Amino acid sequence: MSLKSSNKVAVNTTELIIEISAEDFNKAVLNAYKKEKNQIQIKGFRKGKAPMAVIERYYGEEVFFDTALNDILPDEMAAALEETKLELVDRPQVEIVSASKAEGAVLKATCTTKPEVSVSEYKGLKAPKVIDAVTDEVINEQIEAARKRQARIVTVEDRAAQLDDEVVIDFEGFKDGVAFDGGKGTDFPLTLGSGQFIPGFEDQVVGHKTGEDFEIEVTFPEDYQMKDLAGQKATFKITLKEIKAQELPEFDDEFVKDVSEFETVAEYKEDLRKKLEENATQKADAQFENYLFEQIIKNLEGEIPECMYDQRVEREISEFEARLAQNQMTLDLYFQYTGMDRDDLKATYRDRAENEVKLRLALESIVAKEGLTVEDSEVEEGLAKLAENNHISVDDVKRFISVDDYKMDLLVSKAADLIKESAVVDNSLAEKKEEEAAE
Repeated sequence: MSLKSSNKVAVNTTELIIEISAEDFNKAVLNAYKKEKNQIQIKGFRKGKAPMAVIERYYGEEVFFDTALNDILPDEMAAALEETKLELVDRPQVEIVSASKAEGAVLKATCTTKPEVSVSEYKGLKAPKVIDAVTDEVINEQIEAARKRQARIVTVEDRAAQLDDEVVIDFEGFKDGVAFDGGKGTDFPLTLGSGQFIPGFEDQVVGHKTGEDFEIEVTFPEDYQMKDLAGQKATFKITLKEIKAQELPEFDDEFVKDVSEFETVAEYKEDLRKKLEENATQKADAQFENYLFEQIIKNLEGEIPECMYDQRVEREISEFEARLAQNQMTLDLYFQYTGMDRDDLKATYRDRAENEVKLRLALESIVAKEGLTVEDSEVEEGLAKLAENNHISVDDVKRFISVDDYKMDLLVSKAADLIKESAVVDNSLAEKKEEEAAE
């Protein structure tokens, strides 16, 4: 192989001219013949027994050129990229300039390269870091949620239906005195206040008792899916057949013993407060980091190839598809349920994909600018943790992932730490952001 030229023809685009000697090209053509001859039938010869020269006379000298070039191209491109030190972000577009057994081949590869970017500001950035207070009210809300998780559902007969009750009803809807399709149900379970029915329906069931027959009037939303009912008034005849309510356990030491490893209410509350405070701190840290990273993305300078965004979107979709598979669902089935198609799904991931690509490029730029390094011991320690977490050997980890990519991940983390450590907390920005959001 001979790299004849390497020319930058546009932003993030380099054109390589690669020459393949006649000797190397003929070897590749011969190998292509050996690979394909068994599929070729020439009159006068048994299938697969026709000499190469006969096949070339019959079909033309170039009959094996495509296969030969496809076979030889990976090694030729690898050698060219090693020589030029180009870092590609997409598959090169290759075209044949010329090819003959006498002269060899000349290829032109148009390569999309990793963009050159920079970050104008990344040290001393300001960001809010507001840690939500863990009040007694918050503690009590968590306790109430724990009680509800342990609640029993009991039938209520001595009072009227209330919000949060589950009722069983028969109902039928009428418009202008005529029953309409889809407006009837029998022994239908409905949690009052859940918003399962159209606005106004559930609120009017509240206050009625078991065994009552009554009517309610509602107005369908303007955007209701059944066009003939959208914006129209209707009457529902309802029979309330059963009321069920949650019976919550007492919050005492016995309850605490049943649901936790603690013995007393005081111990339970102390642990709950500690966990909530830790969560509040973690949430504030995450918001602080996100605010800083938003600024880093805004401060990024450079033109980024669209293919990098497209690749990231496809990766997001692949990960989403894997999560669906864990729940025994396919992407096609998801599209059927949601009415979406692949283009719709791509659009939902586009903004996030762009931000992830920009942030990664920005952090890698900071790594280079700051001359950040990572010790071999850090890499080995990290790989050992990965192996332990996944219950495999370090050698297996190295087979599954690129050690160079993992090393860059560690460097990127150091760049992120540098940004956060140099940042300045300014909680007035939180108020400003809330005002902007409100506007």
